[in-house]
Amino acid sequence: MKTYTAPDGTTWGVSVQSPGSSNAMVLFRHPDGRTSRLDRYNWIISRGPESRSVTSRLDPNRILEQLDAGTIMRLFHRSMPVSRQDPLNGPEPMRGD
Repeated sequence: MKTYTAPDGTTWGVSVQSPGSSNAMVLFRHPDGRTSRLDRYNWIISRGPESRSVTSRLDPNRILEQLDAGTIMRLFHRSMPVSRQDPLNGPEPMRGD
């Protein structure tokens, strides 16, 4: 696992999951660890030889090794939350006309 320190000082754990033949999920784990609701993700696309074979799979460890600090930063800045808003807190307020 690698780490990424965001501009706000939060240090996120970085891992690679769900490898396919041409893509894999880069997961940013929030240090709180009590809930995955704060985790974020993005996809990395490979153009290597594996991408031309539907039966092959990318190696998550190899992908993680190849991610440099600049790539991790760009992936994080375009990442999305893993989870949507907690439904127990009620629906989001509707906007008025």
